[in-house]
Amino acid sequence: MPEQAFAPEDLTPDGYARTTPSQVIDVRETGLRETNRILQESDGTGRYLLTEPRGAHALAVGLDHPDEIVIDGPTGYYTAGMNDGAHVTVNGNVGVGVAENMMSGTVRVTGSASQSAGATAHGGLLVISGDAGARCGISMKGVDIVVGGSIGHMSCFMGQAGRLVVLGDAGDALGDSLYEVHIYVRGRVESLGADCVEKEMRPEHHTELGELLDRAGVTGVTTGEFRRYGSARTLYSFDVDNASAY
Repeated sequence: MPEQAFAPEDLTPDGYARTTPSQVIDVRETGLRETNRILQESDGTGRYLLTEPRGAHALAVGLDHPDEIVIDGPTGYYTAGMNDGAHVTVNGNVGVGVAENMMSGTVRVTGSASQSAGATAHGGLLVISGDAGARCGISMKGVDIVVGGSIGHMSCFMGQAGRLVVLGDAGDALGDSLYEVHIYVRGRVESLGADCVEKEMRPEHHTELGELLDRAGVTGVTTGEFRRYGSARTLYSFDVDNASAY
């Protein structure tokens, strides 16, 4: 999934009028607090192009309307955190915790992401074109995450619900203490965490994966190239015989 820059007109979600003009906000000039205030007070029909983010932390957070936001440049920690309906695209790399605790909407990163991408997120779609660092999808609770590159160690630790798709490789301890997340990996897995096992790819999983790839805009791959991983369900309830695995 090659990295590419997106303009607002390229990312219009279903239902948007393409004639709606974009409001350009210079983040450095406007300031982080005022930029977030403008976005949070939108009525849900806005289209915004944020320039000069210069690695700002907590940019475009707490949005609860289906606005469209394109951030033209790299950002810092917790970009688009607590998103609940907005469609956010970052043309660049992001820091720790992108889309943390997201409820709905979409967050797309054309570069790579640092640690804890999509942490505790309950819903929506997070797409990372490049790599994601350690603990990608930690404690995810319903979000769908698609990573075009590789992910770091301890990814999907205590993942409870949702789907994680990785087109590259996965680091150590994938899916440690996993609950009901479906994990699909196209490349090599360094090691599996406690209670995570490889599972059969049945027809319904090929269908599920194909739909996720389509939503993420991934082309040129087939579902047959992936392997599926999930919970062995031996740690759901404490058992003294499994004490060493906790």
